[in-house]
Amino acid sequence: MGISRTAVVDAALDVLDEQGLDKVTMRAVADRLGVQHNTVRWHAENKQRLLVLMSDAIFTGLDVDALPAQWDDRFRALARWSRRALLAHRDGARLVSGISTTETHTYRLADAMIQTLLDAGFPPRTAAWANWTVFYLILGITQEQQAQSADAADPVLAFDDDAFPALRIASEHVVAGTFDERFEFALDMQMTALRVELARTDSP
Repeated sequence: MGISRTAVVDAALDVLDEQGLDKVTMRAVADRLGVQHNTVRWHAENKQRLLVLMSDAIFTGLDVDALPAQWDDRFRALARWSRRALLAHRDGARLVSGISTTETHTYRLADAMIQTLLDAGFPPRTAAWANWTVFYLILGITQEQQAQSADAADPVLAFDDDAFPALRIASEHVVAGTFDERFEFALDMQMTALRVELARTDSP
């Protein structure tokens, strides 16, 4: 029985989770499957194509029907789902941030986020760019989180009073809080900005 594309992508994701993005190669995937190198190339002609398929697979499983009806709750739920999907795989955010893909699952997520904003009454340009803004936020904070060693201690920051007065005042908050707390704070700010923009759009 031949190896399916799904099996190839799943094997690649296993290599990713176990060894990290730098260790994902066509040969490593073939070895994991116990097949010849050309068998992997039949489904992904090169490593870049393999990475695209892996990136898209990360966003498999979005259940649009299970999302909240209210636009702001729905958009927030989509943002949180996206972050969980990235966190489910080692180096997930780093993988996705380096890929430009037009694959189905990636498009489905973007379509759901943009449609949520269109249904709320945002103009198409605002809906499209707000989607990018929030997705960049998700990628950035998640990539930073995944790059940090699990047992790494928070950095000790010392700011010269004269050189960095603002950092001195806010020093206790610069590295405070968990990544989840920082993400929720940033998402709250984006949602506030969207509500203000929607009110402005609706004004006569």
